[in-house]
Amino acid sequence: MESARAARSISFSALRCRAIALVASTLTLALTVALALAGGADAQVLDCLGGQRAGQVAELMFGRNIGRRLGVNEADWSRFVDREIISRFPSGLTMFNAAGEWRDGASNKIMREPSKVVQIVLPGEADDTARLNEVVAAYKQRFKQQSVVMIVRPACVSF
Repeated sequence: MESARAARSISFSALRCRAIALVASTLTLALTVALALAGGADAQVLDCLGGQRAGQVAELMFGRNIGRRLGVNEADWSRFVDREIISRFPSGLTMFNAAGEWRDGASNKIMREPSKVVQIVLPGEADDTARLNEVVAAYKQRFKQQSVVMIVRPACVSF
């Protein structure tokens, strides 16, 4: 009788340890996922070499058609860059022409349009994202656009 009670006692103790281990590993996994999701690009650790420093690069993609025709010509684009982008990011940027493609939700057709891509090494200020959002909003309003693609990613930078 004593040996049966001891065996039952050991198995309950073992079950309790397994349950505690399972809860602990579940909590660790949940915490890891939460930190990864909450941290965003700032949480990524970069090992920059050769005198570079960790920073962020923004890439903005602007479609130039309004409806089915070119609506943002080179003069319009230059004025927009001067008034809206350079005024917010005076240290500089890189821009180039691109060929954009996207699927129109209403017709389910692939649409093509000339585009501009702007890359900005962000200065690392608290309002960087707010200023990017202002640029996007200004373009959408001024040129009647549905969207502007904005990508912000960590990068190693040097000048």
